[in-house]
Amino acid sequence: MTKKYSYTPTGVCSKLIEFELEDGIVRNLRFTRGCNGNAQGIGRLAEGMPATALIERLSGVDCGGKGTSCPDQLSIALRAALAEA
Repeated sequence: MTKKYSYTPTGVCSKLIEFELEDGIVRNLRFTRGCNGNAQGIGRLAEGMPATALIERLSGVDCGGKGTSCPDQLSIALRAALAEA
């Protein structure tokens, strides 16, 4: 079963993270605004990966001393989505 999720990140340039989870696998990840190239790269790397593996790899990534980053915010969004499922 595939379910769509939206997450509003904080502390980063991106304004929205959207993705689907299909049996715990990330599909169709999209970032709205932010660094376009980095967002596309993260999306391509994340496609088909287990959400739990992405959470482990991306949690705590810092961007410019902000204490968070788009990858870190994605890990937070994925954790929330898994808790909701």
